[in-house]
Parts: sequence; structure tokens; C-alpha cells
Amino acid sequence: MAERAIEFNRMPLMTLEPLFDAPLAVQIHVAAVTPAALLGAYILLRPKGTPLHRLLGRIWMVLMIVTAISSFFIHQVDLFYGFSPIHLLSIATLFGSWNAIAAARRGDIRLHKRIVAGLYFGGIVLAGLFTFVPARIMHAVVFTGAEWPAALAAAVM
Repeated sequence: MAERAIEFNRMPLMTLEPLFDAPLAVQIHVAAVTPAALLGAYILLRPKGTPLHRLLGRIWMVLMIVTAISSFFIHQVDLFYGFSPIHLLSIATLFGSWNAIAAARRGDIRLHKRIVAGLYFGGIVLAGLFTFVPARIMHAVVFTGAEWPAALAAAVM
């Protein structure tokens, strides 16, 4: 009896090549936002007010500021002199970072929590979803050669 190999519809592995071919500003942006996304989730789930929370919060804030500043050198979506509405989010991130730090320093922890949650969910989660639309670099990284996941991601957004 001859064995038949069953070949499953395999999704191609993601490739980092589009990211390596991207401008330096994009590489810096991704290098800052990726650990910010992971670290931010960790911080949000862990106890607050501890020395570890403060240390990780400082690191996260620096990563968010680097992410926001690096975005001003990314001009792939050119709607107004090289800038797009996403750059407004970068400005909001810079102001939000400043205000979150100021709120924590003056003891207004409720405001600090609200600002930081907004920075995380708006600046990382929501903005991150838009990086997966077709013709964007992260779409090419994650969905190279895979049509159905790209269509699903576009439909969800």
C-alpha cells in the first residue's frame, strides 16, 4: 500500500526583508515600538507603584518618545507636505508622555493611569492595527505570499 503524503495548505513564513529594506527611520520606529508594545502590556498587567513599575515605566516612556519622534521622519503616506494624520498621533503621544509623567510626579495617579492607557491602546494597539493594511511595510513583513490572512486583516479593520 503506497503512502500518500498529505500536504496541508501552509501559510508562508513571515519575512523581515521588507523591514531590512526600509528606511532607517522605519527600522528605528519598529525597533522602539515592538518592545514598547510588549513591555506596555506587561506593565499594565503587573502591580503598580512598585520600584519595578517605575523603572519599567521609565523605559516604556523612552521607547514611546523614540517611537513618536522617529515617526516624523517616515513619509510613506504623503497627504500634506510629507505628513499624514498619523503624525497627529505622534504629537499627541509626545504631549501625553509629558502629561503622564507630570501627573505621576504630582500624585494624580488616576490621570496618569488614564493617559498611559490611552497612549498604549491608541498609540500602540490602534495605530499598530493600521500598519497591517496592504501596501504598508508591516503588511509585507507579516503577510508576504499569504492572501487570505491579508484579506481577513483588512476586513477586521
